[in-house]
Amino acid sequence: MQTPHVVTDDAPALQTDEATASRIHFDIFTLFPQMFSGPFDESIIQRARANGLISWALHNIRDYTTDRHHVCDDTPYGGGGGMIMKPQPIFRAIETVLSRPAGWVLPAEAAYVSLPPWEAEAPPSLPPAVPVILLSPQGRLLNQQIVLELSQYRRLALICGRYEGVDERVASRLATDELSIGDYVLSGGELAAMVLVDALTRLVPGALGHCLAAHQDSHSPGLGGLLEGPHYTRPLTFRQETAPEILLSGHHAQVHQWRREQALARTLVRRPDLLESAALSATDLAFLRRLGWEPKA
Repeated sequence: MQTPHVVTDDAPALQTDEATASRIHFDIFTLFPQMFSGPFDESIIQRARANGLISWALHNIRDYTTDRHHVCDDTPYGGGGGMIMKPQPIFRAIETVLSRPAGWVLPAEAAYVSLPPWEAEAPPSLPPAVPVILLSPQGRLLNQQIVLELSQYRRLALICGRYEGVDERVASRLATDELSIGDYVLSGGELAAMVLVDALTRLVPGALGHCLAAHQDSHSPGLGGLLEGPHYTRPLTFRQETAPEILLSGHHAQVHQWRREQALARTLVRRPDLLESAALSATDLAFLRRLGWEPKA
């Protein structure tokens, strides 16, 4: 008879040192951890992790079930279509992980059978400085300001819902925030979690090649909340369209003014709602008025 593996606080932590050193650590709770292997293994996210700027740990919620068939969903009370994610595995996974240092993961051999002790009716005290974010179409609509706020945290927990949704007690008793990436419905929160990780990674100093790249993105403080204007590169002329002459003039002040005006004009055409809350100078207002825009009273 095999001796059961007992998990303690000294159990193997696959990424503890990496998580401690990183600027932001993500604990991601999902039923489909393999979905993250492609997007997280490429480009900016992969380089940021390789350089020790971010870290993450993927936690399979199903590993925290104790029934014979490892069930994570059930039919909704009151009837209706779809299945609902059960609260117990989610609560147990998050409370177990967040009660331990960043980077701790459940050893594979301990899944289902040798879980750390947990009392359903005696919740542990979780660290207050770790937001627990439920990715949901009913959450606050994610924008750059929210990304900036979240970038100040050293550790974040992301819950990826599935099926028809999660038991409401996850939202009301466990999650500290609920975020949506748009007014549409996805099959689960995994893609939304990837979007949030990517947006946050871009703000970590050193993650991008240019130190001001993120600061000058659309919606970012460097543009006062505006959309970026157009960009051009070689060749000078392509399909009978030539890059604006001002960009080749070498006159930095004029180039800066042109880019600002292009950002204002593009925002007016594509997202005029952003102008109401944008940081606009007197020169900006004069330019917009020439285009026929007036701020609302």
